[in-house]
Amino acid sequence: MNVPPADPGPATLSGADPAGVAVPGVAVPGPADGVVAGLLARCTFPAPGTAVRCGVSGGADSTALLALAVATGLRVTAVHVDHGLRPGSASEADTVAALARRFGAAFVAERAVVAPGPNLEARARASRHSVLGPDALLGHTADDQAETVLLRLLRGTGPSGLAAMRPDRHPMLGLRRAQTVALCTHLGIEVFDDPTNTDPAFARNRVRHEVLPLLDDVAGRDIVPLLARLADLAASQADLMGALSVDIDVGDARALAAAPRALATEAVRRWWRDGTRGALGPDAAAVGRILDVAGGRAVGCDVASGWRVRRSGGRLHLVGPPAPCRPDGLGD
Repeated sequence: MNVPPADPGPATLSGADPAGVAVPGVAVPGPADGVVAGLLARCTFPAPGTAVRCGVSGGADSTALLALAVATGLRVTAVHVDHGLRPGSASEADTVAALARRFGAAFVAERAVVAPGPNLEARARASRHSVLGPDALLGHTADDQAETVLLRLLRGTGPSGLAAMRPDRHPMLGLRRAQTVALCTHLGIEVFDDPTNTDPAFARNRVRHEVLPLLDDVAGRDIVPLLARLADLAASQADLMGALSVDIDVGDARALAAAPRALATEAVRRWWRDGTRGALGPDAAAVGRILDVAGGRAVGCDVASGWRVRRSGGRLHLVGPPAPCRPDGLGD
């Protein structure tokens, strides 16, 4: 997919620094720029004037997110999260801070602590989302959506999982990765290329660099739009099931066991989201184990991210992972 034809260059508008002081002559992306306007037409940003936090790593996707959020008239705070997993990663915050100043956005630098355990990619993502907060905007594109659909298929997900990312937090799902790169080039922004994005140790990278190209070859076409459309269709179905499942009391084991399995599954996922504050969700097998507990075929089960479900007195209870001990050994 090509970026729409460009105007001679980005609009030169007056910006403001985080303190609200005018910065005349700063090149700020705006809707008068043909490239920016064409991309904004494919995005789902909130209404102009809304205050938003944008996760900005300094890569092309998140930099495009920042630029487009500013262009659409949002009151933007760029948030850089350093996981401390790579040497020199903290210095990338300075680049993002300078970019935020250029665009007249506020800036915040955060540090995320990655909990020990398996699946570094998932743990780093969870810690980043925890620091950013539940309403932060993220710079994912249709390519990321396609990768997420395939990764969730590999986990044995159902319709709710296939819905993948939603446009309320991911306003650039209508764009392709090549378009975010082209936008940054158009605006004269040098972006950071994270070397871990090519590390085959991470499943997403293998899907990106091996699985998707192979599927393109087998299908004889670019399948990213097909997978993105699958996510949209699954989201519509999941939303319908969610609306039908709201009256199911998941804590009532007997009521949950008596409900149609599709509705019970969606009710369990909602219960999980509300009760775990965003922990990595249960796959289809884990939901099945929870329903076994509800049906009396087990008294408890492991689910995901250190969480368990147990049955007591006819009620289901979520049990979180144990709190880490303090260095003095006294606990919290």
